[in-house]
Amino acid sequence: MDRLLLMHSFVTVAQVGSFSGAAKKLGSSGSLVSRHVAELERQVGVRLVNRTARSVSLTEPGQRYAEFSARILEEIEAEDAGIAHLHDRAEGTLSVICPKWIGSLDLGDAIAAFSAEHPKIQVRFELGGMSDRTYDFLDSGFDVAFHTRDLRDSSVRLKKISSLPFVLCASKAYIERHGELSHPNDLAAHDCLVHVNDPVWRIGHGHASTLHKIRNIAFSSNSYIALQKAAVHGRGLALLPQRPAYDDLVSGALQVLLPDLTVPDRPLYAIYGPGQDAPRKVSVFLDFLAAWFAQNPIPVIRP
Repeated sequence: MDRLLLMHSFVTVAQVGSFSGAAKKLGSSGSLVSRHVAELERQVGVRLVNRTARSVSLTEPGQRYAEFSARILEEIEAEDAGIAHLHDRAEGTLSVICPKWIGSLDLGDAIAAFSAEHPKIQVRFELGGMSDRTYDFLDSGFDVAFHTRDLRDSSVRLKKISSLPFVLCASKAYIERHGELSHPNDLAAHDCLVHVNDPVWRIGHGHASTLHKIRNIAFSSNSYIALQKAAVHGRGLALLPQRPAYDDLVSGALQVLLPDLTVPDRPLYAIYGPGQDAPRKVSVFLDFLAAWFAQNPIPVIRP
């Protein structure tokens, strides 16, 4: 039988001084409370109460055990209240993980803004080291992880934070040397700058889009920033996130290719643990990020 239940019945008997009084306070029966105390005595191995026809008194070990039990039950109640308080308030440590390329983009700006606005939440933000298994971030002690692919995993929950526009581009010097693209199939004839986790490029929208496995890889990296620098230096064509490339696109250091076809946006998803109610710090964080991206849209690039 559950030890805490037995201790609760015993402490109530010790406080009230009778089985019937304890039963009334607990909303139970006197016989059940008496059995609880007898079972606790059996588990502890000593007699805890003196039973007479008219009253119940504690033995010396019973007095000591009643004080111990009351203290344990009070500590459990206080800890339960503290945990509930922590769940319901936007404070404490929030651990976040995402792939390096996402964290080095505007997500980093959004999380920094969140940390400044919510100083009672201590943010731990790590880039890289993510497993392909979507739920592993929970086992590693993280509250939230970010992905840009659709997930179908009932062990986690998902919230779309924003869309990340991408753009196919190259430098003016490269285009002058190798010529403009007139069709996505022309990619096979060009030097391409490829992210190691993104070797297949989708060009166009909807049913008109086509997938192209890049084979002529002139430069590869796990950093879109490095690919952007290589593109500016004229090394080849690159499929880049638009926000960090924006200044180079506006200045003319990079030029949009195949503007009539464009490139599909990629979703930015936050995934977090299962359960009906997310901790307050998590829900506040996700709401803030969704609002931040809505309030900081990426300006339209004019080819």
